[in-house]
Amino acid sequence: MQDSTDDDATEDGQDREPSSLSSGGAEARPFAALVLVSTPLGNLGDLSARAMETLAQVDAILCEDTRTSAALLRAFGIKTKTIPLHDHNEEAATPRLIEEMQGGARYALISDAGTPVVSDPGFRLVRAAIAAGLDVSAVPGPNAAVMALTLSGLPPLPFMVIGFLPPRAGARQAEMARLRALEAAGLSTSLVFYEAPHRVAEFLADAASCFGDRPAAVARELSKRFEEVRRGGLAALAAHYAATAARGEVTIVLGPGAAEAVSEAGLDAALAAALQSMSVKDAVAAVAAATGVARKTVYARALARPDTGRS
Repeated sequence: MQDSTDDDATEDGQDREPSSLSSGGAEARPFAALVLVSTPLGNLGDLSARAMETLAQVDAILCEDTRTSAALLRAFGIKTKTIPLHDHNEEAATPRLIEEMQGGARYALISDAGTPVVSDPGFRLVRAAIAAGLDVSAVPGPNAAVMALTLSGLPPLPFMVIGFLPPRAGARQAEMARLRALEAAGLSTSLVFYEAPHRVAEFLADAASCFGDRPAAVARELSKRFEEVRRGGLAALAAHYAATAARGEVTIVLGPGAAEAVSEAGLDAALAAALQSMSVKDAVAAVAAATGVARKTVYARALARPDTGRS
């Protein structure tokens, strides 16, 4: 019996056209106008054959930092020209790049490490390319957030990648308080953050103060020689990194908080937000699922609101 997960067959049994890079040869489809190519977090062995083929054959490679990317490209003998694309020039460069892709140019987009766009430049270009009707594709590969999550031993689903919080203590604490408020309203998920090594101790201390001493993991130097994943409660991790400076790229995973009773105010806030875009029936279902409160209780609370009709 044919495997139902066969990538070359659809649910109706019809053969699907092979992907442009997996089949190779003259019959392969041409590259998309823009291909997002994931690059190694640190171990060069993680660059896939498909990524190498793409980087070697596109017209140019858009790089977060051309100096960093040059070392990667030299290691694989890839001579494709590079073009800088970073936070400071992306907005200005995007119209020109879109025009060139409309004229037939084919570009790859890479970041310094990992999956492009996730906490890295490129989102504005991707959005503009989609809006222009250009074909956008990707070569999947390394991602620090997903790797840290799977190594953390914390619940993998659902999870949210928050990325970097503000570097200043006050703004960082405010963002943590906002996330904690969402949890009080019913959000229950593992949270994934990126942080600079010199701020890890401060981050963990703020997190312990805001979220309590819940399970967490600090992953650093993923895929590299000195890879380390330290697991434990937030308080113990904060104490460790207050005494021992972190080095290298750091990803922090925070486990979901323990289930807690949702207050009437929290239930009302969740309903108010849901009712802005949903019918009463759908809002009740969504809030009940998010908070764990019985549907009939949520429905009664919804009907008690002065702005709610029986729809």
